[in-house]
Amino acid sequence: MSSHPISVAPMMDWTDRHCRYFLRQISRHALLYTEMVTTGAILHGPRDRLLAFHPDEHPVALQLGGSDPADLAACARIAEEYGYDEVNLNCGCPSDRVQSGRFGACLMAEPDLVADLVSAMRSTVSIPVTVKCRIAIDEMEEWSTLEGFVARIRAAGCGRIIVHARKAWLKGLSPQQNRDIPPLRYDLVHRLKAENPDLDITINGGIIDLDEAARHLEVVDGVMLGRAAYKTPYVLADVDRRFHGVSDSGPTRREIIDRMLPYIEARCLEGVPLHAITRHMTGLFQGQRGGRAWRRHLSEFAHKSGAGPEVVEAALSRIVPEREIFQAAE
Repeated sequence: MSSHPISVAPMMDWTDRHCRYFLRQISRHALLYTEMVTTGAILHGPRDRLLAFHPDEHPVALQLGGSDPADLAACARIAEEYGYDEVNLNCGCPSDRVQSGRFGACLMAEPDLVADLVSAMRSTVSIPVTVKCRIAIDEMEEWSTLEGFVARIRAAGCGRIIVHARKAWLKGLSPQQNRDIPPLRYDLVHRLKAENPDLDITINGGIIDLDEAARHLEVVDGVMLGRAAYKTPYVLADVDRRFHGVSDSGPTRREIIDRMLPYIEARCLEGVPLHAITRHMTGLFQGQRGGRAWRRHLSEFAHKSGAGPEVVEAALSRIVPEREIFQAAE
Protein backbone atom coordinates (compact mmCIF):
# COMPACT_ATOMS: atom_id res chain seq x y z
CA MET A 1 0.00 0.00 0.00
CA SER A 2 1.18 3.51 -0.83
CA SER A 3 1.99 6.10 1.83
CA HIS A 4 -1.07 7.86 0.35
CA PRO A 5 -3.67 5.10 0.06
CA ILE A 6 -6.53 7.58 -0.27
CA SER A 7 -6.38 10.80 -2.27
CA VAL A 8 -8.87 13.36 -3.56
CA ALA A 9 -8.75 14.02 -7.28
CA PRO A 10 -7.87 17.33 -8.91
CA MET A 11 -11.21 18.74 -10.08
CA MET A 12 -11.54 21.94 -12.08
CA ASP A 13 -13.63 24.63 -10.35
CA TRP A 14 -13.89 22.46 -7.25
CA THR A 15 -10.60 21.65 -5.49
CA ASP A 16 -9.46 25.19 -4.83
CA ARG A 17 -7.69 26.17 -1.61
CA HIS A 18 -10.94 26.66 0.34
CA CYS A 19 -12.22 23.24 -0.70
CA ARG A 20 -8.94 21.61 0.26
CA TYR A 21 -8.89 23.28 3.68
CA PHE A 22 -12.43 22.06 4.30
CA LEU A 23 -11.58 18.49 3.26
CA ARG A 24 -8.51 18.58 5.48
CA GLN A 25 -10.76 19.14 8.49
CA ILE A 26 -12.42 15.80 7.69
CA SER A 27 -9.24 13.76 7.09
CA ARG A 28 -5.78 14.71 8.28
CA HIS A 29 -4.03 12.21 6.01
CA ALA A 30 -5.80 11.97 2.65
CA LEU A 31 -3.60 13.40 -0.11
CA LEU A 32 -5.26 16.46 -1.66
CA TYR A 33 -4.71 17.76 -5.20
CA THR A 34 -5.13 21.25 -6.58
CA GLU A 35 -7.15 22.02 -9.63
CA MET A 36 -5.05 21.70 -12.76
CA VAL A 37 -2.96 24.84 -13.26
CA THR A 38 -1.35 25.47 -16.64
CA THR A 39 2.32 26.31 -16.98
CA GLY A 40 1.43 29.53 -18.79
CA ALA A 41 -0.74 30.69 -15.90
CA ILE A 42 2.05 30.06 -13.40
CA LEU A 43 4.82 31.62 -15.47
CA HIS A 44 2.87 34.65 -16.68
CA GLY A 45 -0.17 35.00 -14.41
CA PRO A 46 -0.99 35.84 -10.77
CA ARG A 47 1.28 33.16 -9.33
CA ASP A 48 0.62 33.66 -5.66
CA ARG A 49 -3.15 33.69 -6.12
CA LEU A 50 -2.88 30.45 -8.09
CA LEU A 51 -0.44 28.58 -5.87
CA ALA A 52 -0.67 29.86 -2.29
CA PHE A 53 -2.20 27.44 0.20
CA HIS A 54 -2.73 27.09 3.94
CA PRO A 55 -0.05 25.08 5.79
CA ASP A 56 -2.76 22.82 7.21
CA GLU A 57 -3.48 21.50 3.71
CA HIS A 58 -0.45 19.19 3.75
CA PRO A 59 -0.10 16.67 2.24
CA VAL A 60 -1.03 18.56 -0.93
CA ALA A 61 0.00 18.07 -4.56
CA LEU A 62 0.01 20.52 -7.46
CA GLN A 63 -1.34 19.28 -10.77
CA LEU A 64 0.23 20.90 -13.82
CA GLY A 65 -1.01 21.14 -17.38
CA GLY A 66 1.54 21.65 -20.12
CA SER A 67 3.69 20.03 -22.79
CA ASP A 68 6.91 22.05 -22.87
CA PRO A 69 9.78 20.44 -20.92
CA ALA A 70 11.44 23.71 -19.93
CA ASP A 71 8.17 25.29 -18.80
CA LEU A 72 7.16 22.23 -16.79
CA ALA A 73 10.59 22.02 -15.19
CA ALA A 74 10.35 25.68 -14.19
CA CYS A 75 6.86 25.20 -12.76
CA ALA A 76 7.88 22.06 -10.88
CA ARG A 77 10.69 24.04 -9.28
CA ILE A 78 8.24 26.79 -8.32
CA ALA A 79 5.90 24.16 -6.85
CA GLU A 80 8.70 22.82 -4.69
CA GLU A 81 9.59 26.33 -3.57
CA TYR A 82 5.98 26.91 -2.55
CA GLY A 83 6.11 23.76 -0.42
CA TYR A 84 3.98 21.31 -2.39
CA ASP A 85 4.53 17.67 -1.49
CA GLU A 86 4.20 16.39 -5.07
CA VAL A 87 3.88 17.67 -8.61
CA ASN A 88 1.54 15.82 -10.96
CA LEU A 89 1.31 16.00 -14.75
CA ASN A 90 -2.19 15.96 -16.24
CA CYS A 91 -2.44 13.40 -19.04
CA GLY A 92 -6.11 12.67 -18.56
CA CYS A 93 -8.28 15.78 -19.03
CA PRO A 94 -10.32 15.52 -22.26
CA SER A 95 -11.61 19.10 -22.66
CA ASP A 96 -11.29 20.93 -25.98
CA ARG A 97 -9.40 23.78 -24.32
CA VAL A 98 -6.83 21.35 -22.97
CA GLN A 99 -6.45 19.62 -26.33
CA SER A 100 -5.86 22.92 -28.12
CA GLY A 101 -3.01 23.57 -25.71
CA ARG A 102 -1.51 20.13 -26.42
CA PHE A 103 -1.85 18.79 -22.91
CA GLY A 104 -4.21 16.61 -20.95
CA ALA A 105 -5.46 13.30 -22.37
CA CYS A 106 -4.12 13.95 -25.87
CA LEU A 107 -0.62 13.44 -24.45
CA MET A 108 -1.36 9.73 -24.19
CA ALA A 109 -0.71 9.60 -27.92
CA GLU A 110 2.80 10.96 -27.31
CA PRO A 111 4.43 8.75 -24.66
CA ASP A 112 7.94 9.74 -25.74
CA LEU A 113 7.11 13.40 -25.16
CA VAL A 114 5.58 12.62 -21.76
CA ALA A 115 8.73 10.72 -20.83
CA ASP A 116 10.74 13.84 -21.71
CA LEU A 117 8.42 15.97 -19.59
CA VAL A 118 8.81 13.66 -16.61
CA SER A 119 12.60 13.63 -17.01
CA ALA A 120 12.73 17.41 -17.21
CA MET A 121 10.72 17.84 -14.02
CA ARG A 122 12.56 15.12 -12.12
CA SER A 123 15.91 16.70 -12.95
CA THR A 124 14.75 19.90 -11.30
CA VAL A 125 13.04 18.85 -8.05
CA SER A 126 13.40 16.37 -5.21
CA ILE A 127 9.67 16.00 -4.54
CA PRO A 128 7.82 13.18 -6.33
CA VAL A 129 6.83 13.72 -9.96
CA THR A 130 3.69 11.72 -10.80
CA VAL A 131 1.39 11.33 -13.80
CA LYS A 132 -2.40 11.06 -13.99
CA CYS A 133 -3.68 9.44 -17.17
CA ARG A 134 -6.54 7.50 -18.78
CA ILE A 135 -6.31 3.92 -20.01
CA ALA A 136 -6.35 5.08 -23.66
CA ILE A 137 -7.90 7.66 -25.99
CA ASP A 138 -10.23 7.46 -28.96
CA GLU A 139 -9.75 4.40 -31.16
CA MET A 140 -6.49 3.33 -29.51
CA GLU A 141 -6.52 -0.21 -28.12
CA GLU A 142 -6.81 0.00 -24.36
CA TRP A 143 -4.31 -2.43 -22.89
CA SER A 144 -1.50 -1.92 -25.40
CA THR A 145 -1.87 1.86 -25.07
CA LEU A 146 -1.81 1.82 -21.28
CA GLU A 147 1.02 -0.71 -21.10
CA GLY A 148 3.19 1.17 -23.58
CA PHE A 149 2.51 4.58 -22.07
CA VAL A 150 3.35 3.42 -18.56
CA ALA A 151 6.50 1.64 -19.73
CA ARG A 152 7.85 4.88 -21.24
CA ILE A 153 7.14 7.14 -18.30
CA ARG A 154 8.34 4.51 -15.86
CA ALA A 155 11.65 4.37 -17.71
CA ALA A 156 11.83 8.17 -17.34
CA GLY A 157 11.64 7.79 -13.57
CA CYS A 158 7.96 8.22 -12.78
CA GLY A 159 7.39 6.06 -9.70
CA ARG A 160 3.68 6.68 -9.15
CA ILE A 161 0.92 6.71 -11.73
CA ILE A 162 -2.74 7.53 -11.17
CA VAL A 163 -4.98 5.84 -13.74
CA HIS A 164 -8.54 6.94 -14.41
CA ALA A 165 -9.91 3.58 -15.48
CA ARG A 166 -11.82 4.86 -18.50
CA LYS A 167 -10.87 5.60 -22.07
CA ALA A 168 -11.16 9.28 -23.03
CA TRP A 169 -12.96 10.07 -26.28
CA LEU A 170 -11.53 13.36 -27.50
CA LYS A 171 -13.90 13.35 -30.48
CA GLY A 172 -17.60 13.10 -29.86
CA LEU A 173 -17.91 13.23 -26.07
CA SER A 174 -17.95 16.24 -23.76
CA PRO A 175 -15.79 16.31 -20.62
CA GLN A 176 -18.92 15.51 -18.58
CA GLN A 177 -19.77 12.56 -20.83
CA ASN A 178 -16.16 11.37 -20.59
CA ARG A 179 -16.62 11.00 -16.84
CA ASP A 180 -19.62 8.69 -17.24
CA ILE A 181 -20.08 7.08 -20.65
CA PRO A 182 -16.83 5.19 -21.39
CA PRO A 183 -16.98 1.92 -19.44
CA LEU A 184 -14.82 1.50 -16.37
CA ARG A 185 -12.01 -1.02 -16.84
CA TYR A 186 -10.74 -1.60 -13.32
CA ASP A 187 -9.39 -4.93 -14.53
CA LEU A 188 -6.81 -3.19 -16.71
CA VAL A 189 -5.52 -1.12 -13.80
CA HIS A 190 -5.34 -4.22 -11.63
CA ARG A 191 -3.44 -5.98 -14.42
CA LEU A 192 -1.07 -3.03 -14.70
CA LYS A 193 -0.20 -3.41 -11.02
CA ALA A 194 0.19 -7.17 -11.32
CA GLU A 195 2.67 -6.74 -14.16
CA ASN A 196 4.49 -3.85 -12.44
CA PRO A 197 4.52 -4.92 -8.78
CA ASP A 198 7.17 -2.39 -7.74
CA LEU A 199 5.36 0.56 -9.38
CA ASP A 200 3.01 2.64 -7.21
CA ILE A 201 -0.39 2.48 -8.91
CA THR A 202 -3.42 4.51 -7.82
CA ILE A 203 -6.83 3.75 -9.32
CA ASN A 204 -9.44 6.44 -10.05
CA GLY A 205 -12.92 6.55 -11.54
CA GLY A 206 -16.39 5.89 -10.17
CA ILE A 207 -15.33 4.78 -6.68
CA ILE A 208 -17.97 5.95 -4.22
CA ASP A 209 -17.00 4.90 -0.69
CA LEU A 210 -14.27 3.52 1.55
CA ASP A 211 -15.53 -0.05 1.43
CA GLU A 212 -15.09 -0.06 -2.34
CA ALA A 213 -11.72 1.66 -1.91
CA ALA A 214 -10.59 -1.05 0.52
CA ARG A 215 -11.39 -3.75 -2.02
CA HIS A 216 -9.24 -2.03 -4.63
CA LEU A 217 -6.44 -1.59 -2.11
CA GLU A 218 -6.15 -5.36 -1.93
CA VAL A 219 -4.79 -5.14 -5.49
CA VAL A 220 -3.38 -1.63 -6.06
CA ASP A 221 -1.49 0.87 -3.91
CA GLY A 222 -3.87 3.79 -3.81
CA VAL A 223 -7.41 4.91 -4.52
CA MET A 224 -8.34 8.39 -5.73
CA LEU A 225 -11.85 9.62 -4.98
CA GLY A 226 -13.34 12.35 -7.14
CA ARG A 227 -16.97 13.40 -7.21
CA ALA A 228 -17.82 11.20 -4.22
CA ALA A 229 -15.37 13.15 -2.04
CA TYR A 230 -16.75 16.47 -3.21
CA LYS A 231 -20.49 15.79 -3.22
CA THR A 232 -20.48 13.60 -0.10
CA PRO A 233 -17.36 14.83 1.73
CA TYR A 234 -18.16 13.01 4.96
CA VAL A 235 -17.08 9.85 3.12
CA LEU A 236 -13.55 10.91 4.12
CA ALA A 237 -14.27 10.93 7.86
CA ASP A 238 -13.03 7.39 8.45
CA VAL A 239 -9.94 7.54 6.20
CA ASP A 240 -7.47 8.16 9.01
CA ARG A 241 -8.69 5.30 11.19
CA ARG A 242 -9.09 2.74 8.42
CA PHE A 243 -5.96 3.44 6.40
CA HIS A 244 -3.53 5.33 8.64
CA GLY A 245 -3.81 3.57 11.99
CA VAL A 246 -5.34 6.50 13.84
CA SER A 247 -7.08 5.10 16.90
CA ASP A 248 -9.93 7.57 17.34
CA SER A 249 -13.00 7.79 15.14
CA GLY A 250 -13.32 10.57 12.63
CA PRO A 251 -14.73 13.99 13.47
CA THR A 252 -18.46 14.59 13.77
CA ARG A 253 -20.05 16.97 11.31
CA ARG A 254 -20.35 19.54 14.09
CA GLU A 255 -16.63 19.26 14.85
CA ILE A 256 -15.84 19.81 11.19
CA ILE A 257 -17.92 22.99 11.14
CA ASP A 258 -16.31 24.18 14.39
CA ARG A 259 -12.90 23.73 12.78
CA MET A 260 -14.01 25.74 9.76
CA LEU A 261 -15.40 28.75 11.59
CA PRO A 262 -12.05 30.42 12.47
CA TYR A 263 -10.86 29.87 8.89
CA ILE A 264 -14.07 31.38 7.51
CA GLU A 265 -13.77 34.40 9.80
CA ALA A 266 -10.14 35.00 8.81
CA ARG A 267 -10.83 34.70 5.08
CA CYS A 268 -13.88 36.96 5.23
CA LEU A 269 -11.76 39.62 6.97
CA GLU A 270 -9.40 39.33 4.00
CA GLY A 271 -12.28 40.03 1.64
CA VAL A 272 -13.03 36.50 0.50
CA PRO A 273 -16.79 36.17 -0.16
CA LEU A 274 -18.42 33.66 2.17
CA HIS A 275 -19.99 31.69 -0.67
CA ALA A 276 -16.51 31.04 -2.13
CA ILE A 277 -15.94 28.83 0.93
CA THR A 278 -19.39 27.50 1.79
CA ARG A 279 -20.12 26.32 -1.76
CA HIS A 280 -17.74 23.45 -0.98
CA MET A 281 -19.51 22.63 2.30
CA THR A 282 -23.06 22.12 1.07
CA GLY A 283 -22.69 18.34 0.78
CA LEU A 284 -21.54 17.81 4.38
CA PHE A 285 -25.02 16.74 5.48
CA GLN A 286 -25.83 14.81 2.32
CA GLY A 287 -28.13 11.92 3.21
CA GLN A 288 -28.80 13.34 6.68
CA ARG A 289 -32.12 14.71 7.89
CA GLY A 290 -31.99 18.45 7.37
CA GLY A 291 -29.36 18.23 4.65
CA ARG A 292 -31.54 19.89 2.04
CA ALA A 293 -32.43 22.75 4.38
CA TRP A 294 -28.70 23.17 5.21
CA ARG A 295 -27.87 23.54 1.53
CA ARG A 296 -30.77 25.90 0.92
CA HIS A 297 -29.83 28.18 3.82
CA LEU A 298 -26.22 28.49 2.71
CA SER A 299 -27.24 29.05 -0.91
CA GLU A 300 -29.66 31.81 0.07
CA PHE A 301 -27.58 33.74 2.59
CA ALA A 302 -23.89 33.13 1.84
CA HIS A 303 -23.99 35.36 -1.25
CA LYS A 304 -25.22 38.39 0.67
CA SER A 305 -22.88 41.32 1.17
CA GLY A 306 -21.08 41.15 4.50
CA ALA A 307 -22.03 37.53 5.13
CA GLY A 308 -19.70 35.78 7.56
CA PRO A 309 -19.42 32.77 9.88
CA GLU A 310 -22.70 33.67 11.57
CA VAL A 311 -24.48 32.43 8.45
CA VAL A 312 -22.94 29.00 8.89
CA GLU A 313 -23.74 28.96 12.59
CA ALA A 314 -27.31 29.98 11.88
CA ALA A 315 -27.69 27.29 9.27
CA LEU A 316 -26.46 24.72 11.74
CA SER A 317 -28.42 25.81 14.81
CA ARG A 318 -31.71 26.40 13.02
CA ILE A 319 -31.75 23.44 10.71
CA VAL A 320 -29.76 20.48 11.92
CA PRO A 321 -31.20 18.45 14.82
CA GLU A 322 -28.87 17.96 17.76
CA ARG A 323 -28.78 14.20 17.32
CA GLU A 324 -27.50 14.70 13.77
CA ILE A 325 -24.92 17.28 14.84
CA PHE A 326 -23.26 14.99 17.36
CA GLN A 327 -23.53 11.82 15.33
CA ALA A 328 -20.09 10.22 15.26
CA ALA A 329 -18.42 9.11 12.06
CA GLU A 330 -20.09 6.03 10.71
